[in-house]
Amino acid sequence: MKKENRSIFEGLLWSVGSFVSATAAAAAGWILYSRKYVRHDMELEKALDADMKDYESEQAGCLSYYVSENQTGDPLLLLHSINAASSAFEMKPIFEHYQGKRPIYALDLPGFGFSDRANRVYSPLLYQQAISTFIRDVIGKPTDVVALSLSCEFAALSAAHDHENIRSLVMISPTGFQQPRADNISDRAKKRGAKNFIYSGLAVELWNRPFYDLISSRPTIQFFLNKSFEGLVPERFVDYAYQTSHQPGGQHAPTYFLSGKLFTPAVRETVYQVLSQPVLVIYDRDSYTNFEMLPIFLQEKDNWRAARFSPTKGLPHWEQPEKTFRALDRFWSET
Repeated sequence: MKKENRSIFEGLLWSVGSFVSATAAAAAGWILYSRKYVRHDMELEKALDADMKDYESEQAGCLSYYVSENQTGDPLLLLHSINAASSAFEMKPIFEHYQGKRPIYALDLPGFGFSDRANRVYSPLLYQQAISTFIRDVIGKPTDVVALSLSCEFAALSAAHDHENIRSLVMISPTGFQQPRADNISDRAKKRGAKNFIYSGLAVELWNRPFYDLISSRPTIQFFLNKSFEGLVPERFVDYAYQTSHQPGGQHAPTYFLSGKLFTPAVRETVYQVLSQPVLVIYDRDSYTNFEMLPIFLQEKDNWRAARFSPTKGLPHWEQPEKTFRALDRFWSET
């Protein structure tokens, strides 16, 4: 090797080595900072101004929920989304609007809010079972359900497998309507392997919580909520997301979400397609999913309808609440 080429090669090795060393040092520093200075037991206030109760689920452990039940009419169950800092707070506008008008429940799903955050396997089946048993054991009669984002898949699974539980289903910014890909069995197996690999990497105890602390820091929460609001993010939304993400065991369920293991493959074809209940989709734009296949799906399914409220970015019940409430009332009056 010529002297000048060897010098360039040695320089590249030195640069790569320096970069790796700096990255490792930064990661080690953050791990130490997370363990010593980041609180993981913050005081968590109630997300909603309502009675809060617990339900002991055989499959999902202790589930916390908010309830206003001293009214007549069909019960309403609200299900928040799944992300790094989820809780029943996300459904606050709908809960407050219907509170005192009909029996209403807002559930903290397994791994979030005040519910059990145990280190266990989180899966679509776990969430389906939690929803189904909650309606059966706590509410006790067919229920109108409003779900947000990924939880629409869980609610649909419950509606498909326990038909008598769910009277109607409203999906706000649902996942599962992206353009399908022509995957073969081998491709699907590779995807499952990739999800398992990602989860195994994220779940390593040494850096699992520090990594979660990084994505649930206040600036990161603000960044991702900015992508879900057309206008300004309510400061209280950021505050509560930060509180609820800094609880013991708060990293466990989000780790499954971040690795992709909570999504149901081909949910539109295998689950949405078989629903017989009335379904309303409320949507516009969403930074985390799209609705390319929704128009075609609506043409094929007589029991499905949709309402689009612009400009919104995934949380229309926060940014266009009056339009959302009118659409809900019209939908339920026709079912």
